[in-house]
Parts: sequence; structure tokens; C-alpha cells
Amino acid sequence: MERSPELYLASTSPRRSELLAQIGVQISIFSVDTDESPIVGEIPSAYVLRLAEAKAQAGWEYMVANRLPELPVLGADTTVVLGDRALGKPVNQEDCIQSLMSLSGRTHQVLTAVAIKKANVVVSELSVTNVTFKELTPDLLEQYWLTGEPQDKAGGYGIQGFGAVFVDKIEGSYSGVVGLPIEKTVLLLNQFNVGMWQNISNR
Repeated sequence: MERSPELYLASTSPRRSELLAQIGVQISIFSVDTDESPIVGEIPSAYVLRLAEAKAQAGWEYMVANRLPELPVLGADTTVVLGDRALGKPVNQEDCIQSLMSLSGRTHQVLTAVAIKKANVVVSELSVTNVTFKELTPDLLEQYWLTGEPQDKAGGYGIQGFGAVFVDKIEGSYSGVVGLPIEKTVLLLNQFNVGMWQNISNR
């Protein structure tokens, strides 16, 4: 028998829904629109936290507007940071190659914020992971662009996909780089009494 959802996910990212499914959280997914423009002078950590909370808020408003059962709403946002510069999703091949070449042979940070809202309460957590890349070449990155993978990825790569070949080492949360830090998410789920391991059949 299919279980009822215990959480709304305000994101259509397949990676985030897969990570929640991995720990057995029953979800229903909303597609929400939020303005992702940075505020002048805003540091990357404040930016991702603000967007995660804004997405959770937008999901909550969608739930209320559509008179859906009241459940906690989760929002998340990820950005790649080199020094004090945030690298967004590439706008074209040239932009992608330039971004990834700037990461070549260097260590950058992947920041992922996760927020959960219910009623008048919103709680958020921030995950910071250091990722070190191998030396890259423009020819390799041209081939990578042609796979189609980097076009919707923060920083222009997906660690869970073909982009894994770029990585020399990581320090921190692997799932945070994918798009949802499990260890931080579990802390929030526990605060809102959201059940885990719910889609595992008894054997």
C-alpha cells in the first residue's frame, strides 16, 4: 500500500528527490518560482540560505493556495564558490569551460542550504564542502559540455555524473555537493517529526 507523503519538496531536482527517497522519506513535489538574483554585497552563504528559505516559503504558499494537507515544506539551494566568487549555472559552452578551468587544480567550496517551513516556523542549515579538482584541459571540458550534463548545474558540473572524473578529493558532505546534505537534512526532519525509512518493505 502506498504511504501518504510526510513532506513537501519545493524543488523539481531529481537529485534531491532521490536523496530523500534514499533515506525513505515520503514526499510530494512542488514546482515553485523564486527570484534567484543575488543582493548587492550578499555573501554566498547568506545567498544560499536566503534562497532555501524563500523556496520553502513559496512551497508553503502553494500548499495553502491549493488547500493541500498541511505538511512541512523543504527548500534547498546550492552554489559553487571559488574564493569569494559564486559560480552559477553556465549560460553557454564558453562560460562553462571558463568556470571549470578556473577550478582546475584548485580547491573550491560547494555550499548547500536546506530549510524546512511549517506554519510560522522556518529552520535552516548550511553545508560547506571542500572539493579539489585535478588539472583539467579545455579539450576535456569541450567533450564534457557535449554530454549535456553541465548545463543546469551550479558551477557547471555534476559530481554524481560524468563530472566525477574531475574530482581529486572532497572534504565534507558528498550528498551536499549532489544537492542535499543528508546529515543536515536529517537534523531538520527530526525537528519536524518527519519519518524516515518509510518506503522500506518489511521482510
